[in-house]
Amino acid sequence: MTPLVPERAALASARRVVVKIGSRLLAESPASRPAAIADQVVALHKRGVEVVVVSSGAIALGLRRLRLPARPEELPALQAAAAVGQSRLMQHWEHAFAVHDVPIGQVLLTHDDLGDRRRFLSARLTLRALLDHRVVPIINENDTVATEEIKFGDNDQLAALVCNLVSADALVILTDVEGVRDATGVRMPIVRDIEREAAPVAGGSTSGVGSGGMASKVGSARIVTRTGVPAIVAPGREPEVIERVLAGADLGTLFVPPPVGLALSARKHWIAYGAKPTGRLVVDDGAARAIVASGKSLLPAGITAVEGDFDLGATVSVVAATGAELARGLVAYPAGDLRKISGLQSAAIEARLGYKSIDEAIHRDDLVIL
Repeated sequence: MTPLVPERAALASARRVVVKIGSRLLAESPASRPAAIADQVVALHKRGVEVVVVSSGAIALGLRRLRLPARPEELPALQAAAAVGQSRLMQHWEHAFAVHDVPIGQVLLTHDDLGDRRRFLSARLTLRALLDHRVVPIINENDTVATEEIKFGDNDQLAALVCNLVSADALVILTDVEGVRDATGVRMPIVRDIEREAAPVAGGSTSGVGSGGMASKVGSARIVTRTGVPAIVAPGREPEVIERVLAGADLGTLFVPPPVGLALSARKHWIAYGAKPTGRLVVDDGAARAIVASGKSLLPAGITAVEGDFDLGATVSVVAATGAELARGLVAYPAGDLRKISGLQSAAIEARLGYKSIDEAIHRDDLVIL
């Protein structure tokens, strides 16, 4: 018997798991696929493992019901398809779990819900209550109201953010391929460096059903591993795939998180990925080196431009002169005041504004390097 790879063997200790299933898998088997997932979730429940399901498929089912030949590009048409398909999607999940007498709960989210700290915490409490009552949450993006400004873009990113929301121990992304393939087409069993190994070979969606693709799944793994949580992209058509992956089987591609001590806290993960930036601070080369290489706070002296209109405490992007995003953080001053003090030494803040909050434009405790 082949010994288990240590990183895969560690998956057996997971006690709360987020499982994301893609549109294509659901569209090809809208009744049997949820039933197969439900069987596995119930088996995991018996072992003390809690499962949160992030389910795509509303738009795909809506397109089928509306007899549309292809996924439309216009946002209102997508929203209409989602409205038609969402109820059908939940019917399939309800029937799948009803066989086991297990209740489910529908949770629809937008990026705006998770970008607002109060709503983020409210959603966390709701999901914890559902899990405490042994309810399986079925989460989807609220496509009927999401706009280009607030939509996640795909449920892969939503699943990664849900991991932080529920403090999950692992993320399993079920897809229609065997995993991430290298440049020669061979499956990559384990990825330890996403930027060097996986990002260069990941492509977009080609199914015409979903909006993701392997690039989206690699991006999701990038987000979730930064909190120390492993992510697995696994072939959703394999029998008992979730149970086998969590038992350490060599299926799909496992993304290994960074060493202990380098992972982001839940709060910093929210700053980096949960909150949508409302503005940008352009910094000079000296400030860029200080925050990226030395882990320093961002001082007003290093800011060369302030873009956008935002309030105190808003999330903003910190970018280099080239436009490359370096970090995200929560500002200590509103946009108008930052424009007045950009380029100034901290000692001059009070004279310019008539008050001084702190010396930093963004304190390092509120700053996340990307």
